Amino acid sequence: MALFNNPPVASKSLRVLARLLGYPDAQLRANLAALRGALHEEHALAPQRLAELDALIDSLERAVPLEAEADYVELFDRGRSTSLHLFEHVHGDSRDRGPAMIDLAQTYEKAGLYLAEGEMPDFLPVLLEFTSTQPPREAREFLAEMAHIFNAIFAALQQRSSAYACVLGALLGLAGEKAQAVEIAAEEPLDAVWQEPVVFDGCSSKGQAKPDQPQPIHIVRKARPAQGAQA
Repeated sequence: MALFNNPPVASKSLRVLARLLGYPDAQLRANLAALRGALHEEHALAPQRLAELDALIDSLERAVPLEAEADYVELFDRGRSTSLHLFEHVHGDSRDRGPAMIDLAQTYEKAGLYLAEGEMPDFLPVLLEFTSTQPPREAREFLAEMAHIFNAIFAALQQRSSAYACVLGALLGLAGEKAQAVEIAAEEPLDAVWQEPVVFDGCSSKGQAKPDQPQPIHIVRKARPAQGAQA
């Protein structure tokens, strides 16, 4: 995402947290030392959170690259409770999700920010990039509005004993909220939800009924073409 606004207080920390929630590819791993330095330079987070984030950065530095990448996919892309796409927690698969995506993208554009190709507006790292451009009070209030989602993800990550939980804890701290455990509903793995059924018995275990039953039709709003990032 291209950023045009002057960075407010805590903007560095928000951008570092956004990066740490990104896919741990070679570029991220090469910048871990700089990310650590930015967190400590700004002093926006409590010492305990900084220590936890240091431990996460240490683990990413030591990890075998392919294992770190596979763990990230397993953690964030194969379960709804830990999804970093915020509207997954709010709208699920309902048709309200499409208009909400458009509204959020328009909010970014009004602030002079444009999504790069392939970026989704509700992806938490993207949203944090936007938040980092806002004045401190507005940024804090914006984060506080989503505190219940952050707490749900935080609890789900803690349930999996994931070091990434400290990133959500840090976000809650910047929002002026307390990180706390909430009850996480049991969920089926996404592979099980879309498991291929018995031949001629429906398209998927959830997406279609048996041939002798009414077949549900799901209408999905077509996403607008994403605009490339502009400097």
